[in-house]
Amino acid sequence: MKNTRDLILVAMFAALTAVGAFIKIPIPYVPFTLQFLFCALAGVILGSKLGAMSQIVYVAIGLLGVPVFTEGGGFSYIFKPTFGYLIGFIVAAYVIGKIRESLKELTFIKAIFMTIAGLFFVYLFGVIYLYISYNFYLGKNISLYFAFFYGFVVCVAGDLLLVIFTAYISIKVLPVLNRSGYRVYKNDKEGVQHERLY
Repeated sequence: MKNTRDLILVAMFAALTAVGAFIKIPIPYVPFTLQFLFCALAGVILGSKLGAMSQIVYVAIGLLGVPVFTEGGGFSYIFKPTFGYLIGFIVAAYVIGKIRESLKELTFIKAIFMTIAGLFFVYLFGVIYLYISYNFYLGKNISLYFAFFYGFVVCVAGDLLLVIFTAYISIKVLPVLNRSGYRVYKNDKEGVQHERLY
């Protein structure tokens, strides 16, 4: 992290993701929350490294015992069937940030596909972890279809709405950040940093 501003932004998005965990709709097995919204915005606004760092901070705080997850906190949370989604948030923020950094211009359609790319990894890690957790830790034999249905099909409609909302916010917020002097830096192949404005 380059300065205090980056530290504050990382902490802020970690806190926002925690808040998103408590705004939820209880559905079987995997509750719908607003966590992905703030995870995605972290990637969009902070970029790949800082966006992922905000989610790492969020997960680390939860594993240390602070009840910031949907069902509490503590190291034992890694044995929860839904822990894979938390891992997915870290990867998603990085992927979204990486794609955003590579774009010269961010349009609404590009923002949608960028956010969907991140969401893919949330569900990839989430569904696989759900399946492994139930079958090999909890001792409940479930099929891969069962994990896919309850871990993806039941939840994805709400997250697709969040994708659209995230894309809309992104194209509105980034120009404002541009005018206010917020900058994202991207390394080229030679490792030289170039200033990019969004």
